[in-house]
Amino acid sequence: MELSDVLIDELMGEISGILSAYEKKKGVVITTLHKIQEEEGYLPEAALAGLAKTVGLSLAEIYSVASFYKQFHFKPRGKKIVRVCTGTACHVRGASKVVDALEGNFHIKAGETTEDRKMTLETVGCVGCCGLAPVVTVNDEVTGAIGPKKIKALIKEIDAVEGVATDGSNGKGDGGHGKA
Repeated sequence: MELSDVLIDELMGEISGILSAYEKKKGVVITTLHKIQEEEGYLPEAALAGLAKTVGLSLAEIYSVASFYKQFHFKPRGKKIVRVCTGTACHVRGASKVVDALEGNFHIKAGETTEDRKMTLETVGCVGCCGLAPVVTVNDEVTGAIGPKKIKALIKEIDAVEGVATDGSNGKGDGGHGKA
């Protein structure tokens, strides 16, 4: 039994005995992808290639699993994940102005990350806080009724974030292997 088979059996627990070797490998991929993303802040290709080799699956199979789930990211992300709700209530109450203000101030478009990796800007269909529209979340913290004053405060908060080095390290002196 290879080292990777032992690791897979350990991660899969009791159900390991009834699954085929192929099912075990597929089952451990998602858990491992989560761990890689938690450590790196995204899924770097080198880590995915290493995972593929370790579990005996093709890189294409690993990408197939990772790209199926929206929570996995293939590019570095910012320390602040800013999501602007663009659902109906937020749209009607000016969400596009919020998006425009953030894009203009940080010189990025929705779906992008600032060069210094302070922020990733995203739009989402609904946050579920329609009564507070327009709504922005920053790392899952909800801010409702966001108007000009709150946008300015949000921009100041993001500007105050210490950026992440863009040279491959995370600015912590650990070779870029710490959390972003």
